[in-house]
Amino acid sequence: MNKLTPEQERIIVHKGTESPYSGEYDSFFEDGVYVCRRCETPLYRSDSKFSSGCGWPSFDSEIENAVHRIPDSDGRRVEIVCSHCEGHLGHVFEGERFTPKDTRHCVNSLSMQFISTLKK
Repeated sequence: MNKLTPEQERIIVHKGTESPYSGEYDSFFEDGVYVCRRCETPLYRSDSKFSSGCGWPSFDSEIENAVHRIPDSDGRRVEIVCSHCEGHLGHVFEGERFTPKDTRHCVNSLSMQFISTLKK
């Protein structure tokens, strides 16, 4: 497991949320893969990322078997966690019609790390 900063730990371990529009990946669109910041499990491909205007990175699908959905403690939402380390990623919403897949994974930037697939 990677060492986390106090803020990353607040979000990933203690299920916090970063402020909207503050994350480094909110308006970031490059070719690559997003991995779990805690354990480096690949979570999302850049081709599933879209702009939802919600203030957090949004994806309409995850890499197969990378993300688990669990009921949130608030009883209204569905939390998403890394399937390997169970680190908190954010929440998933359905029925908003942003994309044909009709799913939005709303993910904290601090929960992920981007790895470019562009050759240098």
